[in-house]
Amino acid sequence: MDPSDFEEVLRTVRDFVRNQVVPLEDEIERTNAIPQHIRETAASMGLFGFALPQEHGGLGLSMSEDVRLSIELGYATPAFRSMFGTNNGIAGQVISKYGTEEQKERWLPELASGDVVASFALTEEGAGSDPSGLRTRAVRDGSDYLISGAKRFITNAPEAGLFVVFARTDENAEPHKGISVFLVEAGSAGLHVGPPDEKMGQAGALTAEVHFDSVRVPADALVGGEEGTGFSAAMSSLSRGRLHIAAICVGLAERILDEAIGFATTARQGGAPISRFQLVQAMLAESKAELYAARSMVLRAADEFDAGTDTRLAPSCAKLFCSEMVSRAADRAVQVHGGSGYMRGVPVERLFRDSRLFRIYEGTSEIQKLIIAKQLLRDA
Repeated sequence: MDPSDFEEVLRTVRDFVRNQVVPLEDEIERTNAIPQHIRETAASMGLFGFALPQEHGGLGLSMSEDVRLSIELGYATPAFRSMFGTNNGIAGQVISKYGTEEQKERWLPELASGDVVASFALTEEGAGSDPSGLRTRAVRDGSDYLISGAKRFITNAPEAGLFVVFARTDENAEPHKGISVFLVEAGSAGLHVGPPDEKMGQAGALTAEVHFDSVRVPADALVGGEEGTGFSAAMSSLSRGRLHIAAICVGLAERILDEAIGFATTARQGGAPISRFQLVQAMLAESKAELYAARSMVLRAADEFDAGTDTRLAPSCAKLFCSEMVSRAADRAVQVHGGSGYMRGVPVERLFRDSRLFRIYEGTSEIQKLIIAKQLLRDA
């Protein structure tokens, strides 16, 4: 995208997020849903396809552009970003990078327009951080496949029109080599979506269990037309997704710090703002320093991702640091607010709960440490 055009996109999204989405956060929290007019406006702005190829209706943003946009998106409730995050990220990228031309032409334009919402059906009971242990099966039956199994914590499942499903097609292969990916349409016979999960935070970002009871799909639903590519497709998509999530954490931390500063400069103790207290100042300073470091890390990692010089280590470093950073910033913001920060209806209380999930999904902090350490030792 032309730099001047991208700067205009950033300004437009920044204005939309801060002036239209943020004022609706209490409604989103109460109703557990994104208002329809917000969804329609986001679609008209191209947010459902900002990371998808231009030839298929997306904006085709680079990773460096993606993270700058994501920082703006992260300023509001994470449910807003989650609404279109899977289309651009882990689900859309699998189709974009690994799908056949027919699969790309069939699905990417609808994902980019927001006409279809995708779900990334990978996680299972006993196979979360390590997807090589997944037990969902896809068995060849003539010219079709029959998929059986269950997935959990699947984002957007209650609203999805397409499920990108990971299933084992070869029982005899090594665990990470016998996994394939399938495109399964919502409404397929035998596909059942459970009720929305009741979560600690991130209201409006719906997740649910998904069950497959001998769901029949044609052979052309196999992504790329080739078995055994599922693990590499998942890892590639998750790597990009981790950098995207790191940027979202930067945007959310910026919002949390703004809330803490706003409270510190207006709340009064002893006839003066609490911002006069040096220990309050210290908490604000710590959050700002970590936010500065996180932003710098994300921008540098995105440049390296685009250059192809580091598509694995840097995303994990960024995801680990930024997700832990935003939780620390949220904790400090609650502390600055004192008792008020523990009350429902106060933004930092909600943001404290919302931020906790970032250390778990797209690969836990512990998994990121293992990835980083293994890469270091491999290089050594």
